[in-house]
Amino acid sequence: MTKLPAHPVIHEVNTRVWLRELQARPGRPAGLGEVPKDAWDEITPQGIDAVWLMGVWERSDVGRDIALRDPALRSAFRQALPDVTEEDIAGSPYCIRRYVVDETLGGNAGLASARAELARRGIGLLLDYVPNHLAPDSPWVSEHPEYFVQGTAEDLRRDPAAYLEAGGRILARGRDPFFPPWPDVVQLNAFAPGMRAATTDVLARIGELCDGVRCDMAMLLMNDIFARTWRCHAGPLPEEDFWPAVLSGVRQRRPGMVFVAEAYWDLEWALQQQGFDFCYDKRLYDRILHESAESVRAHLRAGEDYQRRLVRFLENHDEPRVAAHLGPLEERAAAVVMATLPGATLWHEGQFTGRRTHLPVFLTRRPEEPPDAGLRAFHERLLAAVHNTGMRNGHWRLLECEGWPDNTSHRALLAWCWAGETGRFVVVVNFAGHRSQARVRLPWTELADSQVRLTGLLDDSRYERSGREATDPGLFVDLDAWGVHLFTVEPVEPGRG
Repeated sequence: MTKLPAHPVIHEVNTRVWLRELQARPGRPAGLGEVPKDAWDEITPQGIDAVWLMGVWERSDVGRDIALRDPALRSAFRQALPDVTEEDIAGSPYCIRRYVVDETLGGNAGLASARAELARRGIGLLLDYVPNHLAPDSPWVSEHPEYFVQGTAEDLRRDPAAYLEAGGRILARGRDPFFPPWPDVVQLNAFAPGMRAATTDVLARIGELCDGVRCDMAMLLMNDIFARTWRCHAGPLPEEDFWPAVLSGVRQRRPGMVFVAEAYWDLEWALQQQGFDFCYDKRLYDRILHESAESVRAHLRAGEDYQRRLVRFLENHDEPRVAAHLGPLEERAAAVVMATLPGATLWHEGQFTGRRTHLPVFLTRRPEEPPDAGLRAFHERLLAAVHNTGMRNGHWRLLECEGWPDNTSHRALLAWCWAGETGRFVVVVNFAGHRSQARVRLPWTELADSQVRLTGLLDDSRYERSGREATDPGLFVDLDAWGVHLFTVEPVEPGRG
């Protein structure tokens, strides 16, 4: 097993789309076991700690048929891929029939080869787990109907969008309580003891194939949310919550396995307490894309221990492409924010090259888009700089940006620092479309009696300042719109230039 660092950098790859594009190249690799070295190099630039191969499990033929007949889905497919054909529609990777690697991708043997290739690079492998639902043609439907939320003939007659007949029984369709049911999946019962034991077993078996899992919509299985969603259909409320019961059992068999929760509704802290190593930071995503620097700063006042167990991201397969919503300078500023905060960071394949089309996960082909070579070079330099300096192995601290009465532009600046065995580092980002100035006090009072050198990690900038000025009243910062500083901070030895 490849051990992930405390702040892992994760690269999400849509496995079927990626392999299909590789198959169009000379040599035509058939599956995960035949991916050439240069293709692995492309998705593992320096600074990546783990690859999340999204969508490797056996998909449902029944689910695909439902998707093909759904007018809203077909419309979404055409919008993303105007020349879409039925060959391009594989069904949802979250409508899983069985947790075995699909044979079209190379099966379990192909995945084992892929994992070994990543491990040789010191990179871990993450896979999906979908705890809330399964495909209607899952073997569990006929073998273990007690694992599912049951309905009645009257439920089906009254609300056919929420129930279906499968395996000779009426079962509820999977759902999120705030949206209509998903038409292609059936709802697992988080309160059923047998289902909890089976989930523990499946996750432990998945742990033989990878280094960690990303648990889809993890909050839906929490006792209080599940009870509110399903009420009398789920049966009596268990004494122990779902995730503590399941994760404790898995960790007895796979102690090093990493668990990432897709989490919403401000339940990140609760899921951390229930055993997850990392939880999505959707609140920061929303603030970065839609709110001000002051809103982002307020979010970052949370405790460092809590922030170290969050997953920071600007996009993933569920969210729009960031390049379609932010301008080039704004996108780079946001990337510096994400890359230099505590916690895990999640990057989506195509994000580094500026892809703009948000592809439905049902599709195995995407439109051609010209890559932005400059954007890729920027991301590779950013990730490599953060990785090579080891800055995120130290202690993180939010810094205040101080202004003066006739200039309030300091409110647009975000600043923090890292300090540890590998050195001292300071980050300042102008998160606004106008020029901004401020004083930023560095917290290292031991530098007050020396000169300090600030060296840019993303450019060739170099400054020398009085340590006393740097600590009080603070460094004077003057940044253009969406400008960034990412500096190492070192004392200058006497007599050295």
